[in-house]
Amino acid sequence: MSLIGLDIGTTGCKAMVFAKDGRVLSQARREYTIQTPQPGWAEQDAEHVWALAWQCLSQAVAAVADDPPVALALSCQGEAVIPVDAAGRALRPAILGMDTRTTAENAWLAETFGAEALFQRTGMPVHTINTLPKLLWLQRHEPTLWRNAHQFLLYEDFFLRRLGGEAVVSVCLASRTQMMNLASADWDDDILARCQIERSRLGKPAPLTGGVVGKLRPELKQELGLADDLLLVSGGHDQACAALGSGVIASGLAMVSTGTAEVVEVAMATPTLAPALREGGISVYRHVAPSLYVAMTLNHSGGLLLRWFRDTLGRWEMEQAAMTGVDAYDLLLQDAPDGPTGLLLLPHFAGSGTPTLDVHSKGAILGMTFATTKADLAKAVLEGLTYELRINLDLLRSAGVEIDELHAVGGGARSELWLQLKADICNTPLRVPMVTDAACLGAALLAGVGVGAYPDLAAAVKTTVQWRQHVAPSPEMVAAYDAGYARYRRLHPLLASLLHEL
Repeated sequence: MSLIGLDIGTTGCKAMVFAKDGRVLSQARREYTIQTPQPGWAEQDAEHVWALAWQCLSQAVAAVADDPPVALALSCQGEAVIPVDAAGRALRPAILGMDTRTTAENAWLAETFGAEALFQRTGMPVHTINTLPKLLWLQRHEPTLWRNAHQFLLYEDFFLRRLGGEAVVSVCLASRTQMMNLASADWDDDILARCQIERSRLGKPAPLTGGVVGKLRPELKQELGLADDLLLVSGGHDQACAALGSGVIASGLAMVSTGTAEVVEVAMATPTLAPALREGGISVYRHVAPSLYVAMTLNHSGGLLLRWFRDTLGRWEMEQAAMTGVDAYDLLLQDAPDGPTGLLLLPHFAGSGTPTLDVHSKGAILGMTFATTKADLAKAVLEGLTYELRINLDLLRSAGVEIDELHAVGGGARSELWLQLKADICNTPLRVPMVTDAACLGAALLAGVGVGAYPDLAAAVKTTVQWRQHVAPSPEMVAAYDAGYARYRRLHPLLASLLHEL
């Protein structure tokens, strides 16, 4: 019996087929782009994403003909809005979570509902990331499309509509839209009514406990060459799936995921809705584990900034990587200094995430001289991103959230240098699982529980999640980076007004 986790991320998709014991049987991945037609906008061709994801599925399933998968669940980027027609086809590019065009709509929401009241009801601070203000923007700026669209979906219900025929969305992902009541785990009819959004135009929330929500269409099953049904199981937000896939299924456990964005997820038995979290933009929503909630920090730049550095300044390294098979990132960082670079890099290339929430901030690099090397700059990218991580951990801890250890997943967990930087700058030990593509594994575990392969998620995690290494902070480096962190904390306040003018 094999299981598929299909991850639809912001800049790429992955299909991974797992054995019941967690072994990776096959995988396929594709990359795609983000469109920025205007400053502050971030859009994506959802039909292109669908086509590439289907290629991944076809390739991964073809490689396990002797053990065909029985179930699939999705791990999806959050907050994207995809208007679709009655056939489930996208009518315009998806508006992504990192899009910042909705400041006016957020001002209206704060005035109409109150920022604190919305946070207490939905767990989502008022912010441009949310789905709700994006829908309000479409109402106001694209009224013809608003009238003609059949539904407005996220990536999970968009894919399930195409795969199985019905637009169903997990409670986990729906609870990130600012339209779901956190307590009832259902769409909040008062919010919908006051925002003139019909419930029927949203995806149908899956049962809180998850489970099977459909099966693959016959014509698609035939295209994959499957003799038996492939059951579709409710999945979730990619970060919550990654938390599950790294064993974060008990209150107090935490994960740091470094992919396109960098995220911390802390599991909680009950939702902590402290004012400090709202003011810092920390969202609180339903975990994919039905009895738990998660608090999430967000840095939009994350690995996307390192990818920009590679694509813009690392052309030679990319050419060498293509010829030798050595990772381009390893080539960029191979001559990096052992300790702090002496540079300060503000990684606000898409504005800042939590906790400063400055959508008009921009990136900056300070401290360069003629002695500065490309390797110095590459490591400064990692340092700046990790200083941002520590700011978020400090905020969570100041609000009473205990974090003694981080489970590290995502592409960043494959970098020994970056792992040690996280441990040293944050003075926090890390555990690294064998499978760092934890979002795919988490989705596959949901699929497995949904079809009875495991009795529950705890058993699924015990069976599949194993550890590759433990990374401890170096006392010497902790002290060295403490000084750099103190300087970094001054950087955004000093530059903010100037950056806003640019």
